[in-house]
Amino acid sequence: MAQQQLKDKPVAETQPEAAQDLTPTQPAPENAGTEGSTPVTVPEELPDKIDITPIAEADGSSFSNVLEGGKEIAAQIGQQIFDWLTSPAFLAMVATVFLGYYLARLTTKTLIKRVGFFRKEPKQGKALRLKKIAWQLRDLIFPAVLITLYAIASPTLQTIPVLGQNWLVKIAQGLAVVFLLYTIIKRFIKHPLVQKIVIWIAIPTAILKVFGWYDEFQIFMQEEAKLELGNISIPAWTVANILIFGSILFWIGRISNTKGKEVIQKQESIDAGTREVFSKIFEMILFGILFVLLMNIAGINLGALVVLGGAIGLGLGFGLQQIAANFISGMILLLDRTLKVGDYVLLPDGREGFVAALNMRSATIETTDGKDIMVPNVKFIEDAYENWTHSDPRQRYEVYFSVAYNTNIDMLEDILIPAVSKHPSVLQEPEKPDLELREFGDFGIKFAIEFWCEGIDDGENKFTSDLNFIVWRTLKKHGIEMPLPQREVRILKD
Repeated sequence: MAQQQLKDKPVAETQPEAAQDLTPTQPAPENAGTEGSTPVTVPEELPDKIDITPIAEADGSSFSNVLEGGKEIAAQIGQQIFDWLTSPAFLAMVATVFLGYYLARLTTKTLIKRVGFFRKEPKQGKALRLKKIAWQLRDLIFPAVLITLYAIASPTLQTIPVLGQNWLVKIAQGLAVVFLLYTIIKRFIKHPLVQKIVIWIAIPTAILKVFGWYDEFQIFMQEEAKLELGNISIPAWTVANILIFGSILFWIGRISNTKGKEVIQKQESIDAGTREVFSKIFEMILFGILFVLLMNIAGINLGALVVLGGAIGLGLGFGLQQIAANFISGMILLLDRTLKVGDYVLLPDGREGFVAALNMRSATIETTDGKDIMVPNVKFIEDAYENWTHSDPRQRYEVYFSVAYNTNIDMLEDILIPAVSKHPSVLQEPEKPDLELREFGDFGIKFAIEFWCEGIDDGENKFTSDLNFIVWRTLKKHGIEMPLPQREVRILKD
């Protein structure tokens, strides 16, 4: 009875689906019919193969549907792009861009052809300086005209109801601005390194401005990108400002310092020492102002910087005291004028030369053989040295010679002094040339001629050399010989 009921009931009511699929055929247990046993359904036969054709057909159909849908979307996008490219608004913008470019080229060519100082560099004539400036600006005509034309066309397109778009013209105008900036940099900045730095800074900045990305970039550099130094967090924007504007201000400072010193040195009504003092003061004030500007640009609090500077100065003062001493000594030398550019000095170690430059740390001494000696300024304050031309450029020199004992020495002054006085560099003031008998030597009588000249006998002037030639020729002309060392040899007999 139990087996008959099992046959009449569906398999799903007596056994799970998984068991139906996976349980192998087994003989029924002996107590299958006893009371309390669990009935088990045993399938008579498992299928050898499962037919999956309907599933494959369903999947292929889905893939075909996706492919067809993708083709339809691509076709729609392509049609929209084609419609957009062939729309009156887009075609009007393209035409405006190309027409503006053509008109700018035509206008530039006409101006250069018609205006003389645009065609070739002016060499003479009225307002020559202004013409040269205009000639240098000729490369800026094309981008300037192009920007102007696009600036006129952009609002005009937007006001036409049928068109109403001008974004492509604005992009072209922005690129023209970048091109104008690039042309200015290439034309007026000649130093290769400075030119590259300005290009790599100015051009990306201009591009960010033109396409409206500058504000987002600035926010990212200020809030996201930071330089971590221990517990101090410095925004990358601040670091970039210091590097960029520091380089620019340093370059401007160098040019301004050079030009300012040139203007000061041209003031002939002021003596050389005072001009040098003013030049150094101008340099310190200039770089002090540039430093304050750089700190303000970087957003650094100057009050905190003063405290930090005091602490650093106290710490470095001991290590840099020699540099500070040289700096202060240089200022003292410039103010009290004990040493100035152009003086001829003799150092304690015997070296001598002209003062070629007085710098903040050292003085440059140029020797007569073309060498430069860098002497710390403090040496001129602490050590003794000779300044031959500090108050008076006139110097006294001497030439030496000897004559034999049988010479009529009374005639020497009459023949030598007039000959020496004829030299163009020999002065009659403060003293006239003078002949002095210095010594009775072993082989002759030694004389010296003293004379005054203006300047230093540095090899270029050759005062002593010229007068030695004069003495030699004069003595030879009058038959006076210079003595040679003589030895008397006596032979003694045994």
